[in-house]
Amino acid sequence: MKYHIEVCIDNLESLHRAIEGGATRIELCSSLALGGLTPSYGFMKKAADISPIPVYVMIRPRQGDFLYDQDDIDAMMIDIESAAEAGLQGIVFGVLNADGSINMPLAEQVMHRARLYNLGVTFHRAIDQCSDYPLAIEQIAQLGCERVLTSGLAANVEQGSAILADMVTRAAGRFSIMAGAGLTAQNVSDLVAKTGVREVHLSGKSSRPSQMDAITEQAKMGTAEVDDYLIPVTDADKIQKVVKALSSRS
Repeated sequence: MKYHIEVCIDNLESLHRAIEGGATRIELCSSLALGGLTPSYGFMKKAADISPIPVYVMIRPRQGDFLYDQDDIDAMMIDIESAAEAGLQGIVFGVLNADGSINMPLAEQVMHRARLYNLGVTFHRAIDQCSDYPLAIEQIAQLGCERVLTSGLAANVEQGSAILADMVTRAAGRFSIMAGAGLTAQNVSDLVAKTGVREVHLSGKSSRPSQMDAITEQAKMGTAEVDDYLIPVTDADKIQKVVKALSSRS
């Protein structure tokens, strides 16, 4: 295929749906509502057993910013080992300094551990919080990442299309620019034409009602705004429509 379609998921039902929809790679997370966190080892292992396409796992120990201390990095190192042991193909990470630059010493630690286990590496949307993205592009090339996931420093890929195009130019084939955030079948063709990106990323988010017979509102498992009886899942049809839109350009 001329294009890669990566689908981010946070449950096994969505993994099946993403594969059915035609995804070419999976980003495996927990807590997509928080931007994606590191999933459990059991989730990693089962995803590796199920998936016929590459699975890259999110290595992000907590929600919030990407300013980590050595304890966080130590935990990330263990999670990278778990990903390799589970049989996954790669990792997704990002680490920043307080000034918004990439923390190269910590990033190099992560890269060394990933290479030790022959894992591919995606630098994630931490780049969208960088203070100097042209410098970040050069640092990502220096690190040897395969790709960077980005919205073009904007709320969504449509708003970030000009910077996405500039990133493609600056990367100059040293690694791939993967566009993600607000990507749909309706905007993907125009986006790839404007920017030159050849990899796209989406969740295809939808939801389904719980199959529980006993429904009670007396106890909440999280915040009051979250419906415990509404299950977030990937919509295979949304993925299929993106695949179709890109296939028509091949």
